[in-house]
Amino acid sequence: MITPSLHKFHIPVMGLSYTIDTPLKVAKFGISSVISIVEDGLIEQVRELYSREAGIPYELIPTTEYDSRAKRITAYLNLVDVLIQKQIATLKALPFEAYSDITTYFELLPAESPVKAMYNAMLETENKEEKLVLQAALRNKIVTGAADVNIMAKLDKNNYAKNGELLPTEYSDALAGLRGFANSTLHSSVVLSAGYNPRLYNYIDHFPDFLPDEAGKLKKGIILKVSDYRSALTQGKILAKKGVWVSEFRIESGLNCGGHAFATDGLLLGPILEEFKQNKKSLETELTTLCNQALAAKGVPIFKSPRETRITVQGGIGTASEANFLLNYYQTNSTGWGSPFLLVPEATSVDPNTLQSLATAEPDDYYLSNISPLGVPFNSFRKATSEAQKAQRISEGRPGSPCVKKILVSNTEFSDVPICSASRKYQHLKIKQLHEVGLPSDELEKAISTVTEKDCLCEGLSVAVLLKNNITSFFSNGSTAVAICPGPNLAYFSGIFTLKQMVGHIYGRVNILNSVKRPNLFINELSMYVDYLKKEIDTSIGTLTITKSRQLKTFQQNLLKGIAYYKQLTDSFKNETALYIEEMKEQLCNFENIIAALTMPFEVKATPILV
Repeated sequence: MITPSLHKFHIPVMGLSYTIDTPLKVAKFGISSVISIVEDGLIEQVRELYSREAGIPYELIPTTEYDSRAKRITAYLNLVDVLIQKQIATLKALPFEAYSDITTYFELLPAESPVKAMYNAMLETENKEEKLVLQAALRNKIVTGAADVNIMAKLDKNNYAKNGELLPTEYSDALAGLRGFANSTLHSSVVLSAGYNPRLYNYIDHFPDFLPDEAGKLKKGIILKVSDYRSALTQGKILAKKGVWVSEFRIESGLNCGGHAFATDGLLLGPILEEFKQNKKSLETELTTLCNQALAAKGVPIFKSPRETRITVQGGIGTASEANFLLNYYQTNSTGWGSPFLLVPEATSVDPNTLQSLATAEPDDYYLSNISPLGVPFNSFRKATSEAQKAQRISEGRPGSPCVKKILVSNTEFSDVPICSASRKYQHLKIKQLHEVGLPSDELEKAISTVTEKDCLCEGLSVAVLLKNNITSFFSNGSTAVAICPGPNLAYFSGIFTLKQMVGHIYGRVNILNSVKRPNLFINELSMYVDYLKKEIDTSIGTLTITKSRQLKTFQQNLLKGIAYYKQLTDSFKNETALYIEEMKEQLCNFENIIAALTMPFEVKATPILV
């Protein structure tokens, strides 16, 4: 059974390595977090690290072993489960003394938690017998934070046998990853992100842990990370018709987030949350009905009707006031705090050099780039050592990266078997092709720059945990360059923080923001969307099709509708000052004028074919 957390926040997945061991750091304090299970090679390396540290026998699972990807993931997740259970058992046996883990557990809880109130009552009572009774009760109230996992649904490379023969579908990256989680002992959830993958969704109900037991309980849950209500409803219905219940819809800002930025069609976070709020009951009723029909057809116990689903939100949240507004006004269950935890060594695995660079960064160091081989905008950090390595390779006339892990291979422009657009092989072939086309020098330079901008994320997003633990024997291509993907919200945090400080900030006990003036999270996201629209318009000049023209106009109209919504919403910010609200209204009016004044480029008419 999956037990709800006592906390009102969670730590989302970050990169391939930054949260790979986060549950081993924070689950004992009741904080839920997410492990990336994309890179099984890294997972195997981290399993060896923690096995040896815990004195547990370690046996390598080589890539040559049958179903090695799934087995590696299962083995690591089982280790995580065992170690967390040991941590909890140790924590429960500790005395309630200053600085002990059991004391920290309850000190970190939000003030309004009934369990926190019980803890405070225990501290206040002078009756020894009553204190002991309360302490025993508190030990029984301890809930472990979830060790959830993440699968990027569309990162689903087919795999081949040694003889070059294509392996069956279930051995693709995403399906093998799901199987690795499904076969583990964890009672937690898989976060499915980055879109809809039919063959992955069709595979979920093959595993009993995703279906209810006789008591209607789930051993493992499904969390869908979505950008709007329509996507949630569509994907939720697809899964419900297979008897698979979506335990949580995790709403993320399209642009004000870390990692890949999947922009909406101008739909802003506030209106999206409003639609979820207004339709939550009908969503639960419809999905429960569909799910129970499918379960009955399978001969599996059905859910009580209607079943509740959690709604959570993440992306750009920076203050306790904002978090509380999202929780209370939109009736969400939890808020996600990702990038700020990169500054918390007790929670995430960031190497010392990158940590120091983040701690002293300026706002301009964070930018939305095109470095991802997936062709999706990617939030990047200018001071990352991967940026310097990429520039050096270009200057030496050898752009691109050695492609060892092949996680992001997708381009078939020069070969039948997909290769990665960040690879040295692809960039060499593409640049050669561009030279042969005979472009004007300025156009050629621009085209080559677009090619060489791509960078290897498989390596860059993996190495930090190895560097942090002083492990240098595991680097697959000899590179120790780090890529990191914080959201732009990290510009408002400077320094290195303890877990207690960061959790205290989330709950409003302390304020650790830096001196950079920070607008409301809705305004921040709106500003990013305006910049995004301007860029889309600029890049469409001279190439605008009718379809693209309609998309841009829809984007513009959605932004204006979002501003109209926010204008009505401002008076609902009861815990903000009058000056704060007035500034927000003024900012909304300014953006409204900017958006309304944007001129769309002329459409390129199709040239008629003469017969």
